[in-house]
Amino acid sequence: MKIIKKRILNVDLPPKHSGFLWGPRKTGKTFWIKRRFAGCELIDLLKTEVFADYASKPSLLRERYLNHQEPIVIDEIQMVPDLLNEIHWLIENTDASFFMTGSSARKLRRKHANLLAGRAWRYTMAPLTFLETQGFDIEQVMISGLLPPHFLSPDPIQDLRAYVADYLKEEIAAEALIQNIPSFAEFLRVAALTSGELLNYTNVGRETGVSAKVVRNYFQILEDTFLGHRIQPWRKVKKRRLIETEKFYFFDIGLTNYLAHRTPKIGTPEFGHSFEHYILMELKAYQAYRNPELDIRYWRTSTGFEVDFILGDMNVAIEVKGSQRVHIGHTRGLKALLEEHRVKKVILVSLDKQPRKVDPNIEVLPWQVFLETLWAGELIN
Repeated sequence: MKIIKKRILNVDLPPKHSGFLWGPRKTGKTFWIKRRFAGCELIDLLKTEVFADYASKPSLLRERYLNHQEPIVIDEIQMVPDLLNEIHWLIENTDASFFMTGSSARKLRRKHANLLAGRAWRYTMAPLTFLETQGFDIEQVMISGLLPPHFLSPDPIQDLRAYVADYLKEEIAAEALIQNIPSFAEFLRVAALTSGELLNYTNVGRETGVSAKVVRNYFQILEDTFLGHRIQPWRKVKKRRLIETEKFYFFDIGLTNYLAHRTPKIGTPEFGHSFEHYILMELKAYQAYRNPELDIRYWRTSTGFEVDFILGDMNVAIEVKGSQRVHIGHTRGLKALLEEHRVKKVILVSLDKQPRKVDPNIEVLPWQVFLETLWAGELIN
């Protein structure tokens, strides 16, 4: 039976401090704030009448909460960007404090909204992590993904179909971010098929039927609406010439596989790619909740040696293999890396049942053990 346990996100704001909680839709932001700020005033801008009030007259916020003492919670702040000017004034001139959620930074930037520089702490809500769930099936997660309603759904494909349709309608078409919705929908498919590969804007544009310049803008839209992120390459050159092209990953593996029309099964190349993507999701969640300064990169040489993830300044090197029993051939990239760099920990994450070593310097960890080590804070010292 699938169960969602307590979320890992912890917000401990000092008195009179304000904060933002960013993240894609359906990650659980609203559910979380209703419990974290139970009893506080909640302004839900997804409600038609509430939106109409504040969109027509943002100064209502100042009029209604001039002497308010408890935190004021505003859900989906990007719906009415002008409210941020009122929030700024109230923070500067009264004892008011605010906690705001948002699922699109792009709308705020387009409206040149006041982002309260230095006046609000920033947090991120990620999809579910391994430790936040019970009844976790790694193969099923590749299909459902880890958005809470999709993880629990008896028919996650239908939920993902609706999610994409709502995104195109509400985030893209309604905001007039682009003119050509069909080309953007095709771009989503191509971006999913190439997720985790070296970004080639020209090739994606050729497949999508638009220019490389337009493709760059499309990827930026995905980042601004929190649907994905780029991973930069490790660039500190020693002996070998390094690749300097970034990679792009969608924020959720279920969404990626839905868009790419894939149903990965253990033992297939598709599962291997998806498994790597899933481990990155856990690393990004750890970065968001526990270590925002953590640098996550990949390492690749021009001759094809590659390591999936480098954490920090060569603190940890991680290779991910969707194999049930890894062998010495799977360590090719890690060994090439060790010829050039001193790495504190070198880990190969797999479907193996027990931890072991395939090389004196390379530790094989079952994915569950790896994640328990990560979230216990024992991976990065």
